[in-house]
Amino acid sequence: MSEMTEPQVWALLGIFASAFFAMFATMSGWFVRVLRAEVGGLRAEMNAKFERVDAQFERVDAQFERVDVKLQHLDRDVQAIARRVFPEHD
Repeated sequence: MSEMTEPQVWALLGIFASAFFAMFATMSGWFVRVLRAEVGGLRAEMNAKFERVDAQFERVDAQFERVDVKLQHLDRDVQAIARRVFPEHD
């Protein structure tokens, strides 16, 4: 067996280092791509859920408006009854 010379060792180190960095760059690129896809999917899902919550709040607001109108009518009716039952003396 022959021993490797110093230039051969440095050449092998360069080859292994470049292979390592190429693999690291490839894997980090894949990771970033997968991460962006997952975040995009999560963003779409969250937006859909927020839209559903907004729709529910709109329905609740509409119900509160109906209740407010009914209370205004009830107040008007109670005032009319109170004027009849308790007429004011001037």
